[in-house]
Amino acid sequence: MFDIREPEPPPTELEPAPPTVADAPAKAGRATALAEIIVCSGFPTQLAVAATMAAFGYSELSLGYVVVLSLADTALVLTLILLFLRSHGERPGELFLGGRPIGREILAGLPLIFGALGLAFFAIVTVRWIAPWLEPAEPNPLQALIDTRQAALLFALVVVTAGGFREELQRAFVLCRFDHGLGGPKVGVVVGSLAFGAGHLLQGADAAITTVLLGAFWAITYLRRGSVVAPIVSHSGFNLLQLAQMVVGLA
Repeated sequence: MFDIREPEPPPTELEPAPPTVADAPAKAGRATALAEIIVCSGFPTQLAVAATMAAFGYSELSLGYVVVLSLADTALVLTLILLFLRSHGERPGELFLGGRPIGREILAGLPLIFGALGLAFFAIVTVRWIAPWLEPAEPNPLQALIDTRQAALLFALVVVTAGGFREELQRAFVLCRFDHGLGGPKVGVVVGSLAFGAGHLLQGADAAITTVLLGAFWAITYLRRGSVVAPIVSHSGFNLLQLAQMVVGLA
């Protein structure tokens, strides 16, 4: 039997074509990328580690608590990142190192330590000049935990491992995922840097704003070089110099 119905007119520019079955994998890919970004952002994992420690009666803010929480969260985040990369057939070496010589990248990262320091100094001075009320009335609560040289050494382990190393691998992973249909690396730099700053609000609003700029600085460095080594060196060196400033004068 012939179909005597009139054929439907083709879609015009004002009437976009309805979504096809081919759109489903793209949407699923974007949803997966977003879910992986959230899981590896550090917030869910840190809450999970903190809840586990609290279940064992370990919740008082102390140097030991900060060290255990930071290192356990680092191990969990990096494990998840590796699992997600492997599940998609991606090679961690390509994402994190980009085939660039590690020694050369280390040398490239050394002057970026002072670039980060200069950026932080400029940002802090500018923020406190424009909005002096953002300067915290109380000192950084973490600084009170560093009361001996032994405590400073433990904290140095944290700022290098959970700071410079973990956060730069995490940043590279997040930028990669934004490149999977979530607006691209530029959007990833903005969103990731804002989240990075939010994670440092405990240190004060002025420090959080400065951290946003530092996050963007290290993200752009990674995108330009295609390797996390220089950002890791810069970030770790920056953190160690900040820590050294805190512990000057300790017996």
